[in-house]
Order: sequence, then structure tokens, then C-alpha cells
Amino acid sequence: MADAAFAAAPDLAQALARWRRWLESEKQASPHTLRAYLADVTRFLGFVADHRGGQVSLNGLAALRLTDFRAYLARRAGEGAGVGARARGLAGIRNFLGFLDREGLVHVGGLTALSTPRRRKPLPKPLSEADARAAIDGIAADGDWFDRRDRALLVLLYGCGLRLSEALSLTRGQVPLGLRLTVTGKGRKQRQVPVLPVVAEALAAYAAALPWALPPDAPIFRGARGGVLNPAVAEKAVRDLRRLLGLPAHMTPHAFRHSYATHLLKGGADLRVIQELLGHASLSTTQVYTEVEDSRLLAVYRDAHPRARR
Repeated sequence: MADAAFAAAPDLAQALARWRRWLESEKQASPHTLRAYLADVTRFLGFVADHRGGQVSLNGLAALRLTDFRAYLARRAGEGAGVGARARGLAGIRNFLGFLDREGLVHVGGLTALSTPRRRKPLPKPLSEADARAAIDGIAADGDWFDRRDRALLVLLYGCGLRLSEALSLTRGQVPLGLRLTVTGKGRKQRQVPVLPVVAEALAAYAAALPWALPPDAPIFRGARGGVLNPAVAEKAVRDLRRLLGLPAHMTPHAFRHSYATHLLKGGADLRVIQELLGHASLSTTQVYTEVEDSRLLAVYRDAHPRARR
């Protein structure tokens, strides 16, 4: 790469060697980390040589300003480096310049105000209405208690928008369900969600098929031997169902909660109402579902509009 070749002044070359020994001996960095840090710092110093011209020295590093670091990140972005690669590269540079500062060799103040590039969180991946229905209908409503358990769990996740942990904490005393369900979410914060008849019916059918008599305060979802259903077992059941029915790879228990929110928004529900139903502390957390819907509409437009297909 062009930036990798640069002329280092003797003081910088010695500092680089000291930093490498420090990484190897004191920090005991893995070979992978060592290679990555050295490559990132070498690339950056090559940029400095090209950007400012001439040999790179410790005094030259001290003269770097915030705009220089931003120019470097801009070049990396122009080269196609993603947010993760730029953030990792900046970590190596910070490590090197921090070492120089601690050793009393040079202080590079231009780096202190630079923010690390943030990786954008991926958008939630809801199921289509057809896939959500297919998953639930793929489990026999009149099957054995295992089938009724799995069906009741999916109906509860999708019909009430619960997190898996919230669903698994439902107690025997709460079934049969009424018109509203009190849910204890993150931070022990309680909220109430409406209960659709189909949800109440699925839970009642499962409760009737349970082979054990449970006390009112016991979680109703049970494993094969009667213990509390482990979240990992529930996740595996969803994976097995997904493979059996040929449904999308992103079908997980949490995808049903995403689907609940996205389908409510698509149906015209107010964002504040969805926030309350999901138990989000901040509206900004709920607003991500508007991006999901916008992305879906854009995809439909691109597929349908004659000019978009050209």
C-alpha cells in the first residue's frame, strides 16, 4: 500500500522499536494484535509523510492537529475501509501515541478531541407477516404438551411483543390470561400489554396439557423433565422449527418481538404507543423500527417502479 512506505527519522525509528518491544514483553500482545497494530501505525505514518511531506520525526508528530487525523480517516474511508476497520486502526494509533506520551517522548494533543468512528447498529430483522404466521401454524395446536408449549411461546412473543426472558417468567398463576398482562421488563420496570384472544387460547391449551401441577408463582414454561425452560432450549426449538419449515435464518425468539413492533407500525400504530408496549425507556430506541419500515418500503419501490428496475 502507498502509505506504508515512509522515511522515519532516527528518533521515531527508535521509538517504534521501543513500542514494539513493550507490546511484546510487557503487554504480551498476541501475534495477531501485534501485526495489526504495526500495520495500522505504519499506514498512518506513511500518510503523515505523504500529507506533510518529508521525513517523519517525533517533532513532526507533535505538530499534528485534529484536522490531520480527520484527513487520515477520510482517506481510509475513501479507500473503502469500513467503520470497524477505521476504529481498529485508530485504536492502534492511540496505543502508539499514548506510549510515546507516557514515555515522555512526545505529546500529540491533536488526537485527544478525535472521536472513534462508531459502528452503526444493524437494523432489527423482523419476519414478514406470512413467515410469522407460518412459524406459528407450523406447530400443531392440538399436539402434545411440547407442541403446545412451543406454540404458546411463539404466540406470546409475537402477540404481546415480549422479550424471551419476559415470556419465560410468566407464572402459572397468570394463566388463564385476562385482557391485559403485566410484564416486568428491564430494570424491574413494569408495563401492561393487551392480550389477544389467540394468545390467551394458546396459553390455556398449553396449561391444560401440562403434565405437572405447578404452584401459582412457578414459571409456566417447563423443560422436558419439569424444570424451568432454559432460554437456550427455547432458542434451539425455534431454530429447529425454522429449518423444518425453511423459514429465514434470522428467525429467532427476539425476531418475533421485532415483528410485533414492525407490524404494529405498518398497521398505523403511534410510535409512542409502541414504545410503551415494548417497554423502551427512550423513544429513540423505538424509532429504529421506522427505519426498518422505510427500508422495506424502499425495497418494494425499487422492485415495483419501472424506472427503478432499469
